[in-house]
Amino acid sequence: MIERSLQTTLRHHLEKVRKGVALLGPRQTGKSTLLRGFLPDLTIDLADETTYRRHVKDPGLITAQVSAVANHGLCLIDEVQRLPEILNSVQSIIDQKRGVRFLLTGSSARKLRRGNANLLPGRLFWYRLYPLTFWELSNQFDLDKALRIGTLPEVYLSEYGAELLQNYVNTYIREEIQAEAITRNLATFERFIDLAAEYSGQIVNYNSLASDSEIPKETLRRFYQVLVDTLLVYRISNYSSIDSSRKASQKDRYVFFDLGVRNAILGRQRDQFSREELGKLFEQWLMCQVIAYNDYSKKNWGIHYYRDDAKNEVDIVIEQPHRIVAIEAKSSSTFKPSFVEGLDALRRVSTKPVESYLVYQGQERQVRGHVRVEPYERFLAEVLPGL
Repeated sequence: MIERSLQTTLRHHLEKVRKGVALLGPRQTGKSTLLRGFLPDLTIDLADETTYRRHVKDPGLITAQVSAVANHGLCLIDEVQRLPEILNSVQSIIDQKRGVRFLLTGSSARKLRRGNANLLPGRLFWYRLYPLTFWELSNQFDLDKALRIGTLPEVYLSEYGAELLQNYVNTYIREEIQAEAITRNLATFERFIDLAAEYSGQIVNYNSLASDSEIPKETLRRFYQVLVDTLLVYRISNYSSIDSSRKASQKDRYVFFDLGVRNAILGRQRDQFSREELGKLFEQWLMCQVIAYNDYSKKNWGIHYYRDDAKNEVDIVIEQPHRIVAIEAKSSSTFKPSFVEGLDALRRVSTKPVESYLVYQGQERQVRGHVRVEPYERFLAEVLPGL
């Protein structure tokens, strides 16, 4: 078993603070495995159709089941978004101070919102679980593997990861997520999913994409929102706090939560990628690591990219209260002066002080003008935690 970054935090909430926790995240990120490790006294798996139907027919069933749990016991409810109204019963049980603590998992914020779910303010700690990170994998980490098949736990740790990914795409994304989109035109959504995977990490121009795909612009926006709400993509906005006649792009980037899933949608989880493709995948992977670290560590950084109308770009911009940290990601193992052009351009126009990094796959640490050049392993292990 690989210890997850959240284990110590969740254990503290359960044992010291004595409050329950809720984990959101896409399917197969390890939510149930993590929470079942706390040995719940009662498990209600709403992904199981029989269990789901029993609770739909009998709203009082959960109260009756919890009544049999000892004081300070644990009750796990899996895939709570399937029955959002059950959270009203959870609140009632908590408010009656029965001493039972709840563990909840969910894979769709969209269904919770659409069901007007009671998110139990002040009664639970809410967290998001990501695929396995660089820090969690430690000496088991393999960059090539992470870029090709991603880091969903079972996929990464098994010998049949590519087959699992194909099943994940076919049964979860192309069926369940498609149902979330509430569209009768299934072919349109199928086409959109392929486009979203192809454009992962790129700046989305809705007008251009609508013209190329023959999918109406507003439909594209709605479908992207479905992917955000089901936690499959991250929406990343442009950093725009600049003092310049140059205009910062107002368009968004969308990055898939796991590169293996992105590749499997395109049927490429077994492929060899070109150097250019590997560069784009490395950039997205590093962005995912920064997002996960920010969330797990509760840093509350703003995470952006930067691009202006002269096409100066920076892959990752971390916005902190009194400065920004600009990060350019390159899959190259050697330094080239052109790598830092975007970093220099941003430094000239940012309204906040800039600390600049070039993160690459080389082994040497260097300083090039105002830019620190760091091997990606050292950047993630030492530099990022110190920011």
